Amino acid sequence: MQDNKVIIAGGGIGGLTLALTFHQIGVPFLVLETWRTMRPLGVGINIQPNAVREFFELGLTSEVLDTIGVSAKEWALVGLNGREVYAEKRGLDAGYKWPQYAAHRGELHMLLYRTLIERAGAESVMLDAKVDKYFKQPSGKVDVSVKRSDGSQFQISGSLLIGADGIHSAVRAQMHPDQPPIHWGGAIMWRGTVRAKPLRTESSFIGLGTHKHRMVIYPISKPEADGMVLTNWIAELTMDSNKGWLEDTWFKEVPIQSFAHHFDDFRYDWLDVPSMLYKSDCGYMNPMIDRDPVATWVDGPVALMGDAAHAMYPTGSNGASQAIVDARVIGATILKLGLTPDALKLYDNLLCKKVSELVLRNRSAGPFGLLDILNDRCGGIFEDIETVISLEERNEFMGKYKMAAGFAIEALNEAKPTIPPNAKFS
Repeated sequence: MQDNKVIIAGGGIGGLTLALTFHQIGVPFLVLETWRTMRPLGVGINIQPNAVREFFELGLTSEVLDTIGVSAKEWALVGLNGREVYAEKRGLDAGYKWPQYAAHRGELHMLLYRTLIERAGAESVMLDAKVDKYFKQPSGKVDVSVKRSDGSQFQISGSLLIGADGIHSAVRAQMHPDQPPIHWGGAIMWRGTVRAKPLRTESSFIGLGTHKHRMVIYPISKPEADGMVLTNWIAELTMDSNKGWLEDTWFKEVPIQSFAHHFDDFRYDWLDVPSMLYKSDCGYMNPMIDRDPVATWVDGPVALMGDAAHAMYPTGSNGASQAIVDARVIGATILKLGLTPDALKLYDNLLCKKVSELVLRNRSAGPFGLLDILNDRCGGIFEDIETVISLEERNEFMGKYKMAAGFAIEALNEAKPTIPPNAKFS
C-alpha cells in the first residue's frame, strides 16, 4: 500500500468529511475506524450554514440533506415562565445563502459513510482499526500503530496523520501527554426523541428555562401526513461537580422516570414538557463535557481536528459544524502547500486560536448566555423582556457569538469558497 497517503484516524462526521474532501481534490487517503461495523449513533444535531456551505461544495445539496433532516427556520430562547426572550430567523429565512439543518446525527453519519464508499470505494475505509500511537520518521513521514479488537496490532505509514478520533483521542493524548482530564462543569444532559407537533414554526430550535435548568427542543424531520415530526429533545440540569463524574460510562440509556421529575414545572399553554418526555421511548444520559484548549493542534506531520482538537459544550450547536470546516480548511492548505507539515501548520495558524476561544465561550454558556443575564436580573420570570434585556442588548450579544462561531451572515455570504471549484492536488 502506498505510503504517500494521508491517514485519517476516525470515521466520524469530521473524518468522513475530510475523506470526501480528499477524494474531491485528489489526495490519497485511508480512514481508520475503530468500529467493526458502521452504525448510526447519536440523536439530534444542528449543522450551521457555514458547514452546510461546505457540504454543498461536496455535492451534498438540499435534495440530499433533506433525506436526513429538515431546514431550520427559527432559533428561540424562552424564559422559565414560557415567555419569549429572544428569537431570530435561521438559514435561508435569515438571509444566508445556505440553509441550516437539524438532522438525526446517526443518519447524517451514515449518509457521509455511504457517499464515501460510493465515490472512493470500500477500500477507502478500514474498520476494526483503532489508532494507538504514531512515530515521526526522519524522512518526514509518519508511521501509525493500529490495534484490532482481537488484540492484534500492525503498522501503516503515510505522509500525514490527521487525528479525527474524538474527545478521547489517542493522537491528542500522545501529542499533549500532560493535558488535563476531560472537563465536566456539572451539567447533565438527557437526550431522546419523540413524535410530536412542531412548536412555533415548522422547524424551530427552542431553548427553554435557565442557564442551569433547561430544555432544548427541535424537529429533525419534516411533518408526516398527520402533521407530526420526529422531535429531538435535550433535558439539562447542573449539579455539584466537585466529586467529578461518578458514572462508569459517558453515555447510557436510562428510564424516563429517572429524570423527568426535574422538569415537572415546565408546563405551559403551548407545551407540556413532562407529557412530551413520557411519550418518548427512552432517554440517554451523558455529562456536558469538553477539553481545555491546547496551544497547538499540530506535531510535525500530525494534526488534530474535530473533537480531538476542540471538544466543546454543545450550547452553540457548532461542534460538528466546526469539524466540517476543519476538514475543508485542511484540504485547502494541502492544495496550497502539499502533503507537508507546513500545510498542517497553516491550518493550525488559521483555526487553533480562534476555535479555542470558541470552546471557552461555549463553556460559559455560549448563546444561552442570554439566559444567564436573564436569571441574574429577574430569575427567569418577567412580563416584558424589554424591561429586563433590551432588544439592542440581545441583538449585540447574539451578533458577537455568531461572529466568533464563523456564521455571521454578511461575512459568510461574502466569503470565497474554502476550496476553489475544480481544484485538484498535484
